[in-house]
Amino acid sequence: MSETLTLAKALNRGLRRSLQADPKVLLAGEDIGKLGGVFRITEGLQAEFGENRVIDSPLAESGIVGTAVGLAMRGYRPVVEIQFDGFVFPAFDQIVTQVSKMHARTAGRVPMPIVIRIPYGGAIGSIEHHGESPESYFVHTPGIKVVACSNPNDAYWMIQQAISSDDPVVFLEPKRRYHAKDQVNFSARPQPMHQADIIRHGTDATLLTYGSMVRTCLDAAALAAEEGTSLEVVDLRTLSPIDWVTITASVRRTRRAVVVHEAQRTLGLGAEIAARLHEDLFYVMESPVKRVTAYDMPYPHSKVEDEFLPSVDRILDAVDASLAY
Repeated sequence: MSETLTLAKALNRGLRRSLQADPKVLLAGEDIGKLGGVFRITEGLQAEFGENRVIDSPLAESGIVGTAVGLAMRGYRPVVEIQFDGFVFPAFDQIVTQVSKMHARTAGRVPMPIVIRIPYGGAIGSIEHHGESPESYFVHTPGIKVVACSNPNDAYWMIQQAISSDDPVVFLEPKRRYHAKDQVNFSARPQPMHQADIIRHGTDATLLTYGSMVRTCLDAAALAAEEGTSLEVVDLRTLSPIDWVTITASVRRTRRAVVVHEAQRTLGLGAEIAARLHEDLFYVMESPVKRVTAYDMPYPHSKVEDEFLPSVDRILDAVDASLAY
């Protein structure tokens, strides 16, 4: 059975199914109850499951995540929403010093089944602190899984997989894609959460990306095909742990790679991917790994954000530079 849903509605369905399946699953966040969240991801869930399971929290991100730690220690599976990406930093201390380390600190005796949902990325005409891409901070922190859905089917299944995980998960939701529609297959066996997906096959170069940039890379690949260039597009899906098997197999075939992400360039995820590919495939690749990213500057005014974020033209320029070797 399948249905066409927006990514936002798919997340809502996935959360509802998790709440139905396990009474220990709780949702908490700013305005997620009666309002249904700023992006309406939790719309209708408080009315269905009650205020004790879908909790309108105070405007205090550190308190939200800190309370989730206590709940997890008592056997619950809290799912907390950070209203916007730039609001996660007041909770950074809790995430990197408690959420990420509690399982190891207790020699495995205390799991941390916490999901931290973060709408991330730009291109929605937002103001300061509403268009960040903070994934590198969390990928750099051992003990946390970091995933990024890019389409409604993945959103529906991956949120449930994250909630069922005994490890903490930072769940990145590309806010610019919330209204993108696609088929959600409710009956098919879901893909493992930590497996990358080759969503377009090609022969000349591999585009490695995730989240909001998947659609942009597919658009670039379609334009490249009109000019006779065959690009493979890999959706990483999970940023920690990274599925190196799928990535290296793809680049081994195409012998060229371009990494695309919204986060700034310096020490972004693209730097780690480029380093690993150069270590493992130095004698296979025909050109250095190229990176197409945001620029190393604070997120700009919305009037110029299209110049700041990776675009189809910038991706195709990087492909041309790679093919020129």
